[in-house]
Amino acid sequence: MTVIEQSYRGSTLRLLLLMVGLFAVGTNAFVIAGLLPRIADGLGASQASVSYTITIYAVLVAVASPAVAIVLARVSRAGLMASGALLFTVGVVVAALSTSLTWFVIARVIAAFGGAALVPTASAVAATIVAPERRGRALAFVGAGFTLAVAIGSPLGTALGSAAGWRAPMWLLVGIGALVTVLIPVAFRGMPRPAPVSLRARVRPLSDLRVIAALGGVLFATASFNIVYIFSAQVLHRATGGSGTLLAVLLLVYGGAGVLGNVFAGRITDRYGSRASAAVALIVQAVALVAVAFFEWSYPLCLLLFVVWGVVVAGLTIPMQHRLVSIDPANAQQTMAWFSTAMYLGIAIAPPLGNAAIGLGGPWLVPIAGAVVSVLALGLFLLGFATRRMSAVATHGIPTTVEP
Repeated sequence: MTVIEQSYRGSTLRLLLLMVGLFAVGTNAFVIAGLLPRIADGLGASQASVSYTITIYAVLVAVASPAVAIVLARVSRAGLMASGALLFTVGVVVAALSTSLTWFVIARVIAAFGGAALVPTASAVAATIVAPERRGRALAFVGAGFTLAVAIGSPLGTALGSAAGWRAPMWLLVGIGALVTVLIPVAFRGMPRPAPVSLRARVRPLSDLRVIAALGGVLFATASFNIVYIFSAQVLHRATGGSGTLLAVLLLVYGGAGVLGNVFAGRITDRYGSRASAAVALIVQAVALVAVAFFEWSYPLCLLLFVVWGVVVAGLTIPMQHRLVSIDPANAQQTMAWFSTAMYLGIAIAPPLGNAAIGLGGPWLVPIAGAVVSVLALGLFLLGFATRRMSAVATHGIPTTVEP
């Protein structure tokens, strides 16, 4: 085996380890949706109360991720990722042992800080351990951990929780987290520390209204998906008859369709542009969610609608990322850090919106709320294309209009 082949194999194995880490974190976040009724029963709490732990988790990750990047900028990447994986694992252990909602909330807080240290660092590291021409593929490979969490982790966790109790998938995640914790220091030993980034550079993208509009689209697009996904057990109760297995099949079909959508989203975005691609996806999602509201009693129809919904939701991320990167390519890394924050804030507002919909009209109103938020995301995203930013060119002092 040549040196190049050894290097390629080594980087691939390390990327796989990072992907597994993101898979564990993503599954821990999404599996709550399928297990919501069982967790509530096990803790003696209401489903609404348990759903708010998702908000707590997401808000903490959204706030802690940039804070960790700033405060711990000089800590070794291996040490930071290993510490994050360890905190995540401890959090899931506490969750699996929880006998009350209070302890479950504490568990989610611990796991959130772990995810905030692990996920953004893993994404940044992925781009540095491969050749420049392979960075895009490396990021996609590691990021697939979240896609697989939705496609496989959450449905299988729901099925396992239905068969063996909601704590069983938690213990499985503990095993994965422990493995990642042990292997990261070995796999990433001796990695150089990154160059520090100033606070001004980190917040610079937020001075551009086009970025703000795009991030607003990301936030509400993420919320529109999670409003329905988090409360899927309640929304689809008539269709599934309360069966965790039937719900798991629906989520598995949804996730599989999402993988398919993710495969073609890049090509579609390259051909038709981010504006058209994201707009069509958001419109189709809104229509599909309205249809779910009116056909929530039919399992076959919901199965079909979840296929359509899964394809378009997975296809949303790529054109939105494409848009953010294309606004200011020179500062793309800092802009994408805010993309992650916007996504987690979208997850955070989903439970309050879903609970409000249930309180107003029952579970059938949840998909309608998701559709309304999807339209709001569409409006904000398109608003960014109607905005032209006037900026001064520092080297010449000449005001120029930057095309959207």
